[in-house]
Amino acid sequence: MRPLAAEGDFPGLWLVDNQLPVALTRFLDTRGQPTVHVMDVGLAEALDRNVWDYAKVRSWVIASKDEDFQDLAIRLGSPPQLLWVRLGNCRKDVLLDVFDRHLPALTAALGAGEPIVELRG
Repeated sequence: MRPLAAEGDFPGLWLVDNQLPVALTRFLDTRGQPTVHVMDVGLAEALDRNVWDYAKVRSWVIASKDEDFQDLAIRLGSPPQLLWVRLGNCRKDVLLDVFDRHLPALTAALGAGEPIVELRG
């Protein structure tokens, strides 16, 4: 297990979209990244714009596979920041492994204020 978030890492909270598993929230939490899933905050059936607005007023990061969020990020700007997961369909263990390998780079980019950070395998 990785240590808790170090100085310079992204200090904010992640909001995981419906296209990613609830298990990702638990995984990120164990790595010092406070995370909630849209289902945890009553947004499981919400429109993308409602999820965006919810994250915006809180300055949270949205983690999603949905390209519509990338369009919103380009059109509306930050906040919120977007972690755009570009892995296609994959098993949960593969997804979590990719996050584990790239988490330091992801948190560094988010901590530096990058509005859109892409995660690829």
